[in-house]
Amino acid sequence: MENKDVIFGINGPVVTVKDSKTFSMMEMVYVGKQKLVGEVIKITDKATTIQVYEETTGLKPGDEIVGTGAPMNVLLGPGIMDNIFDGIERPLKEIEKLTSSAFISRGAAVSPLDTEKRWNVTITVKKGDKLKGGDIYATTQETAIIEHRIMVPPYLSGEIVKVNPNGMYTINDTVAELRDKQGKIHKLTLCQKWPIRNPRPIAQKKPADIPLITGQRVIDTLFPISKGGTAAVPGGFGAGKTMTQHQLAKWCDADIIVYVGCGERGNEMSQVLQEFGELIDPKSGRPMTDRTVLIANTSNMPVAAREASIYTGITLAEYYRDMGYHCAIMADSTSRWAEALREISGRLEEMPAEEGFPAYLPSRLSEFYERASRVTNLNGSEGSVTVIGAVSPQGADFSEPVTQNTKRFIRCFWALDKSLAYARHYPAINWMTSYSEYFTDLDKWFEENQGRDFINCRSKISSILQEENKLMEIVKLIGADVLPDDQKLIIETARVIRVGFLQQNAFHKDDTFVPLEKQKLMMKTILHLHEVATDLISRNIPISRITSLGLFDKLTKMKYDIPNDRLDMFTEYEKEIDEALNSTMSAEFN
Repeated sequence: MENKDVIFGINGPVVTVKDSKTFSMMEMVYVGKQKLVGEVIKITDKATTIQVYEETTGLKPGDEIVGTGAPMNVLLGPGIMDNIFDGIERPLKEIEKLTSSAFISRGAAVSPLDTEKRWNVTITVKKGDKLKGGDIYATTQETAIIEHRIMVPPYLSGEIVKVNPNGMYTINDTVAELRDKQGKIHKLTLCQKWPIRNPRPIAQKKPADIPLITGQRVIDTLFPISKGGTAAVPGGFGAGKTMTQHQLAKWCDADIIVYVGCGERGNEMSQVLQEFGELIDPKSGRPMTDRTVLIANTSNMPVAAREASIYTGITLAEYYRDMGYHCAIMADSTSRWAEALREISGRLEEMPAEEGFPAYLPSRLSEFYERASRVTNLNGSEGSVTVIGAVSPQGADFSEPVTQNTKRFIRCFWALDKSLAYARHYPAINWMTSYSEYFTDLDKWFEENQGRDFINCRSKISSILQEENKLMEIVKLIGADVLPDDQKLIIETARVIRVGFLQQNAFHKDDTFVPLEKQKLMMKTILHLHEVATDLISRNIPISRITSLGLFDKLTKMKYDIPNDRLDMFTEYEKEIDEALNSTMSAEFN
């Protein structure tokens, strides 16, 4: 009688098998009668340890475990776009139809992609063509705005020996046949599998010298991120992490958005799904879901699947990057993912490190963030994966391990401030505690596309905000009245920068997304007023006379008053500033 591998012990999502020599490390397995999905995470001569990606209630010792012989992987092909998956790429809409329930039933055997839907496929190769990994051999229109380019798996190369005609195919139908160097024939379908923990191969990494334009002034101007860059959005409860990521998902100039809801509250995730379904893509006028993949793994779903969800998300992003698309992945939140690591580590009885997190937390974070890059793909196209991870430190304490270790691997830190959020200042990014390390990489691009004055304006804006921060310490102690007029002017200009420039209204048609040209002109106008006013103060004209003209208040509203397509109005604003201040000076000296 054949020896079967059976469960010896169960501890939450962790299952052990005794005296087994069947499984290999990181192999995907099916556990119990319901064939729950699991992954081998530890092997010794006495026991094999498996983490199960589904609820283990009802499992018992003696239940059989069957290996697949392959690592934990995802199915890649047409049908990923406009879909909602759980952390291990099970389609939630299909599971809902299958179970007629709002909850995922255990062991739901549903293909990640629709195997019956027929796609209108155009074959782009002919018999005799030599292909290598990553080369495109067919295309199909996945959504109205995304062309799906079907590629040879990275590990395969050879000669095309058979090509089927253009037409309607399911993802498992053969569209061409390829013979490798050993003479083996490989059937090329519309899909392929890829292990989620392995980065997809590239031809060459490119420098981070092109910005990801977001239309959010505080980001594009003060704390820019590059395409293929990494950023963290840390903030306490209610600081606006999810809202900031939504705004970036809608407006950034990435072709494809992968949104991973990792361990967030169920009601918040359902709101995300509902809102994304209603959003209209501003670039194409089509529903936002036409270029969005959503991965929902809420806090009440199995904890092990939460740990897998960000790997699933970034693998999908890399797949579309390989086609030549620029992708942005929003991970909300990596803190909940780290908590899943901590829980599984505790079940494995591993030695805990700081605050109970496993000692390998930094290396796991780096594995995730290091997969972001702008690259030349195997097929010669250019693509990128930009990673923006939300961090939810308990009590908004940025010194806790997840935030501190994340800062080691990202180059852009958008620190959200709860006091700004409560004051209705959005995005609630604190300009004193945030930073970007992409300035030197991106300055050449900004200089070529926006002129040197964009960089100069940004430096002056930053220095005024820094100066105001120092002055406010004095003001808190002894009040603003004791300050000389030139310092009062800095506080007044900084107020215009904060309210009129950094604060943005996501519900206003002209302020929700602001092109770089308008951002530059807004900065130039504010700085022009500051420079002319500084000149008047040096001539002993009191600041009270200057502020009484209402120019500062007018500039706080220019973001609403000047439409994005009427940038010529900035010239009129500068002319008005000059005339008003010149007449003030004339009146003072006459």
